[in-house]
Amino acid sequence: MMKQRIKVNEAGREAVATLYPLNKYLAKSSVENALFDLVYFRVSQINKCAFCLDMHSKDLREMGESEQRLYVIDAWREAPFYSDRERAALAWAEALTQLGSGSVPDEIYENARAQFSEQELIDLTMGVIAINSYNRINIAFGADVGSYKVGQFA
Repeated sequence: MMKQRIKVNEAGREAVATLYPLNKYLAKSSVENALFDLVYFRVSQINKCAFCLDMHSKDLREMGESEQRLYVIDAWREAPFYSDRERAALAWAEALTQLGSGSVPDEIYENARAQFSEQELIDLTMGVIAINSYNRINIAFGADVGSYKVGQFA
């Protein structure tokens, strides 16, 4: 268990606040909030960010997300209960988070473009960038895992 090294929301308030306009922008996107949170949950799983997993699971449950879908999201490709739009978003988010090959495969891009407008795909990309940023901040400095209350950062 990692202890909190720096209370970054206090000591780095001004630096972390530079991400808030992006969150405000994404809140106006035509990409559904629940889909953003599902993507944030999956990316946080990949990055092993316990604080963000706790946060987004609580937010998703508050929005009515089923426990079953959260428990199985790591195997979303094999599970029947994710929509084509969710599958495209999850594949896109995974490809952007794990850039091992240095690019997003054409098949993943084409599948995402079939489900999202250009603007939505840009917004989804910005959301993936945002959650990867928050994950890395929490992983670098530690966080008070388990302390998040729904709506705390609204």
